[in-house]
Amino acid sequence: MTLARTFFAALGLLLVALVAAPPVHATATLEPLTIETASGAHGFQVEVARSEQEREVGLMYRRSLAPDRGMIFDFVRPQSVSMWMQNTYVSLDMVFVRSDGTVLRVEADTEPLSTRIIESGGDVRYVVELLAGSAARIGLKPGDQVSSASMAR
Repeated sequence: MTLARTFFAALGLLLVALVAAPPVHATATLEPLTIETASGAHGFQVEVARSEQEREVGLMYRRSLAPDRGMIFDFVRPQSVSMWMQNTYVSLDMVFVRSDGTVLRVEADTEPLSTRIIESGGDVRYVVELLAGSAARIGLKPGDQVSSASMAR
C-alpha cells in the first residue's frame, strides 16, 4: 500500500470513529433550575458541571440546544470567572450568579466559536448557560434569583 493510501485509510478510520463516538453529553443527567424575574418563575432543565473536566467541556461541540435546556457550572467557591465560546457552535446567554443565587451579570447572545474572554465582572459561584435569547425572553436582569437542587448543597 502506498503512503498516500495508508494515510487516507487511517483518516477514514478516524472519521468513522469520531462520527460513531457518542456525544460528550449522551449520559448527562438533568435537574430543574428556576429563574425568578419580574415576569415570574421560569423553569429550565440543566446539566450540572461540577468537576474541572466538566466545566472545561461545558456545552462545547453541541449543534443544538432546546429552549428549556442549559448547563449550570458550579465553581465551588466565589471567584472571578472567565468563560469563552471556543468549540461551542450554539449561541448562548451566560448568566453569572453569586453564591446566594442572585444574578450578578448577563452576557447575552455570545458569539459561537469565539475565543473572546467573557468575564464575570465580580465574584460568582455559578454560571448558567442557556440558549441565546432566553434572557431577553424571560426578562432576565441583574438582581434576579436563580435556584436549583445543586445550588442548595
